[in-house]
Amino acid sequence: MACRLLDVSRSGYYEWKDRPPSARDTDNEILLKHIQKIHEESRGTYGSPRVHAELTMGMEWKVNEKRVARLMRQAGIQGLYRRRRHGCTFRDPHAEPFKDLVDRTFVATGPDRLWVTDITEHRTGEGKLYCAAVLDAFSRRIVGWSIAEHMKTELVLDALGMAVLRREPVSKQTILHSDHGSQFTSWRFGQRLQRAEILGSMGSVGDCYDNAMMESFWGTLQLEVLDSKEWNTRDELANAIFEWIECWYNPTRRHSGIGMHSPIDFEQLQTPSDHDR
Repeated sequence: MACRLLDVSRSGYYEWKDRPPSARDTDNEILLKHIQKIHEESRGTYGSPRVHAELTMGMEWKVNEKRVARLMRQAGIQGLYRRRRHGCTFRDPHAEPFKDLVDRTFVATGPDRLWVTDITEHRTGEGKLYCAAVLDAFSRRIVGWSIAEHMKTELVLDALGMAVLRREPVSKQTILHSDHGSQFTSWRFGQRLQRAEILGSMGSVGDCYDNAMMESFWGTLQLEVLDSKEWNTRDELANAIFEWIECWYNPTRRHSGIGMHSPIDFEQLQTPSDHDR
């Protein structure tokens, strides 16, 4: 009946039915298996650009990104899409802010030239959890972070302390850029910057573009961790944030702003002259 309706011969139908898959179909089947594995290992977050980067840069597979996107679309595989987050810092109207040494130019010629920092929050079944982080604008690496049940000055001091201990920045050659949150305008935070000989910088009030690089990082964290499930306890979420930063984001996750390398790989690929400070 199918042959009569489609006006084809019985022999033509059986020839089509018994025909082995073409070389292109076989290649696509193998490629799709690699795509599925990469997507799973990315915790279900990679879209076609990062999957393509992993295939070409990580596995040295010569393949067009449009082909990867088509196979992912046909298989119903897609990455996560970012949503805008809500801020949680509050400005102290009586504080004397630092000058803006960045002017929205988040470009660094080497590591530890420009750091950016901020605080984010997220609800759990026990109440809110707060996270402060310090990001190196050169490699997008998180060099310091801190997690607590509060958003007092100690939260940002701990994150800055980790960054200074890990990186040992050269005296007066590192800028730390933040918003006007009361934690960053506090006397204790200013004193900590002076002791570490780090130059403080702040953007304009109420303008997310003046700390856009940090906002981008929070958006990624929000998408891949914070909004991924309901968090019952603060400890559960704190452990997830720690694991995501240290085991995924810094060493493995490919970043479009640094040539689809991970932050740690990008730093290791630089020549010694790039690290001269």
